[in-house]
Amino acid sequence: MAQLSDDCFAHGGALMRLDDALRELSQRLVPIAAIESLPLALCRGRILAAPLAAKVAVPPRDNSAVDGYAVYHDDLSKDGETRLPVIGRAAAGHPFEGPQPRGTAVRMLTGAVMPRGEKEDPDTVMMQEDCTRDGDTVVVRPGIKRGANRRIAGEDLQAGESMLKAGRILGAADLALAAAGGHAMLHVHRPLRVALLSTGDEVHEAGSTLPDGGIYDANRPLLVALLTAAGCKVSDLGIQPDRRDHLAAVFAQAAREHDAVVSSGGVSTGDEDHVKAAIEAHGRLDFWRLAIKPGRPVALGLIGRVPFFGLPGNPVAALLTFCFFARPLLQRLNGALPQAPRSFPVTAGFSYRKKSDRREWVRVSLQDDGNGGWRAEKYAVDGAGVITSVTRTDGLLELPEDLLRLEPGQPVRFYPYETLGL
Repeated sequence: MAQLSDDCFAHGGALMRLDDALRELSQRLVPIAAIESLPLALCRGRILAAPLAAKVAVPPRDNSAVDGYAVYHDDLSKDGETRLPVIGRAAAGHPFEGPQPRGTAVRMLTGAVMPRGEKEDPDTVMMQEDCTRDGDTVVVRPGIKRGANRRIAGEDLQAGESMLKAGRILGAADLALAAAGGHAMLHVHRPLRVALLSTGDEVHEAGSTLPDGGIYDANRPLLVALLTAAGCKVSDLGIQPDRRDHLAAVFAQAAREHDAVVSSGGVSTGDEDHVKAAIEAHGRLDFWRLAIKPGRPVALGLIGRVPFFGLPGNPVAALLTFCFFARPLLQRLNGALPQAPRSFPVTAGFSYRKKSDRREWVRVSLQDDGNGGWRAEKYAVDGAGVITSVTRTDGLLELPEDLLRLEPGQPVRFYPYETLGL
């Protein structure tokens, strides 16, 4: 397992654009997740730890794409029908054993390998719908192209060709490709083991009796779901009180048993915000001032050698800073090549002003614009603690740093919540 340098999260304090911060941090971080070998059936969603090359060509041999007859194109009449004797049959997994002489046809079923010839090989498959069978002969219509209905050996992959790059998050199609290329086991990163906790004496478990001045903890259920969707194995450490010595002990124990630690709330500099001092009892903490909204400084640090992510306490701010900042860094630590969430352009249905040099995300619902596209309408209440602004909308509009005013009808980029792991 790789080690992180003591200053990997060091920050000078200046306000930074999100892309600049991610680029700088990605250059400093290395994968820390351990590697294991697993059968294909257990690899979906895992991160490939080593590049994968095909052991065999895919397909290994030329084969028939249809049910029909293997013929030599040069044996066919250009102007009229051609009658050929049928000398055998080939099915998938049961090839025609003898060489196929010129002037003959072999009955082919889909997937059957093309017969060998004596000096040259048959090169074309005539679809059965374009033939007429007459006893032991077949009558072939004119007009077919040379090589028709024949799959070429290696047309998908050549033996030794690169199939998948290290760092790829494996999907179902990747596993099919790996199997076709001859791999039964893959080297993958183990899921990053992440300890998650909330802090604050005002925060209480949902379902408990809520005292005066208390709030229920919405962030842990949110972050458990987001971390799991990002491929992490989460240990829920519950709600921890804001006491320095207690938090220092909790963080130290979490670091001994996990690859990373994530918390929400308590990372400000108020009298009752003790996370900073608790982390610094065993390591260091830096605040990254990001030019984003919603959001505020995000705390990054090391507990010993274990990375720590301190997210804002407001649920929407926690969601956004996780999705656009913490998740790509955790993916890097987990061995993945970070993937930007999928987005697409829509048309704004409202006016909006923002500050220069700051990226903002606006919660919106999509409406059919009547012209085959989508119009985005802003949710009326957009505070960083308003969870209904997420549950009652479809996704986020991203307003780039250089945009000062958004007008109705202006194109803008939209992120569906599904692409963010919600």
